Amino acid sequence: MTGEGRAPERVIARLRPHARALVLPSLALIALAGGSTYLAFTLDELWMRLLALGIGVLLAALLWLLPLLRWLSTQYVVTTRRIVLSRGLFVRTRSEVLLSRGHDVTLRRSGLQGAFRSGDVLLNTGLDRPIVLRDVPRADLVQAALGDVMEASTTSIPVVRRAADTGDAGPRRPRD
Repeated sequence: MTGEGRAPERVIARLRPHARALVLPSLALIALAGGSTYLAFTLDELWMRLLALGIGVLLAALLWLLPLLRWLSTQYVVTTRRIVLSRGLFVRTRSEVLLSRGHDVTLRRSGLQGAFRSGDVLLNTGLDRPIVLRDVPRADLVQAALGDVMEASTTSIPVVRRAADTGDAGPRRPRD
């Protein structure tokens, strides 16, 4: 929904947590595949082979498939007006935060996150706790982009209101 004098909302970025979170589950899948295959060929009884394969499949679902689905179900969408946080595997949670409500953007990195240029981006909206985009890749770029979009969204609202009050068309934007 666009109002008069406002540009339509555009998606700037769609983000997920860093894929580094899938390294250990993938290593577990490789080890389970190797171990289950080894047991299936070395055990004597058929029921033992089937049991080894069944346990391998069950452990693969728990140790690889669930983390993969959890990673896939977490998404952050940054638009020109808001941030939409969607997460949850069995119970979906969707939160929206208007960028015009943001006061500042902070980047927090642990040692491992710094090595992979990822980090937690915290958006302070004046509420009890900041909105956290956990372990996003290229966190410094995300922080800079959010800062730019927040600045544009907070400065454009008074300009649009002033233009609407005076009947002026507002400031002219240079064409790219």
